[in-house]
Amino acid sequence: MSVIIFIISLAILILVHEFGHFIVAKKLGIRVDEFGLGLPPRIWGKKFGETLYSFNWIPFGGFVKIFGEDPHNEEITEENKSRSMYYKPKWAQSLVLVAGVTFNIIFAWLVISLGFTMGLPAPVGYMGYSEVRDAKTVLINVFPGSPAEKAGLRSGDALIFVSAGLMSLQGDNVSPEKVSELIAGSKSENIDILYKRGNEAPATVKVVLNTDNASGKRMIGVAMDMIGTIKLPIFTALFEGARTTVMLTKYTAIGLGNFLYNAVTFRADLSQVTGPVGIAGIFGEAEDLGFVFILSLVALISINLAIINLIPFPALDGGRLFFILIEVIIRRPVNPKVFQWANAIGFTLLIMLMVVITSHDIFKLL
Repeated sequence: MSVIIFIISLAILILVHEFGHFIVAKKLGIRVDEFGLGLPPRIWGKKFGETLYSFNWIPFGGFVKIFGEDPHNEEITEENKSRSMYYKPKWAQSLVLVAGVTFNIIFAWLVISLGFTMGLPAPVGYMGYSEVRDAKTVLINVFPGSPAEKAGLRSGDALIFVSAGLMSLQGDNVSPEKVSELIAGSKSENIDILYKRGNEAPATVKVVLNTDNASGKRMIGVAMDMIGTIKLPIFTALFEGARTTVMLTKYTAIGLGNFLYNAVTFRADLSQVTGPVGIAGIFGEAEDLGFVFILSLVALISINLAIINLIPFPALDGGRLFFILIEVIIRRPVNPKVFQWANAIGFTLLIMLMVVITSHDIFKLL
């Protein structure tokens, strides 16, 4: 089921991106030859006006075919130059290219706002907001290979009861600070944890304690925080959704920038990068926690897609924007062969990177 949810979510995000290109091109008087749901081969299509609207067999998002987007492979006459993207001003071309990214950001904002109206999980004190309801100690990170992971605990699990030997915590006493103190000061070899995962019934696990070599303290390899629910009226939710979207976009851009810098300096850790297979697994965990967690994940992926698309790399929107910038600087079109070769090489490298990341995701599952 998680794979189906992932495919549907990815299809929607790609469709939103392509719709951004489509609607802005239309508004700027650029001819759009086809807007397709899914990828070819075509199942059915019908022309309304000058645009063919099609349904296609491969259910991964959609595509938009804009006239003059690649003028080197199209016949552009004097009569239809005014409807060609290539002969539009550079600012108009840039708006069409940026539109897909913009729509992904707007979509993330609307999804996060919807989450706030339904009741979005948030840490106590989130962005200065005081009304966080039903706060519980929740695992926000379970480190790979840790005792907690081996015991079956996951990020998002809420702790209800924790005991080690004669010491125990329950109710309001189950705070991140007190749980950490209990673990660090325990003389037992293991602790018992009663937790709740999403809508599932509470369950108990026994976690073997490790000793940190540096500090000598006991640990189980988790990070915790007090997480509750913020539920807001629609207009407040839209405002908070905008603030959250800006914050997530900022930190995602910083994180991606740091990763790219490390990649250029050969210090990047590709094992921390997740591809489609890994993301499908994350959707499975989100599904266990509830629909609002799926919404949050979809919004975060939409923001990531937007920022990645802005990277000035051939075959991405950012790469095409970079070529427009070059043409503005040199005041003449880029050599068609350079443009085509750059896009072909860029597309090939992206496919190779995706194969490597997907292979790594699969090996982690074995």
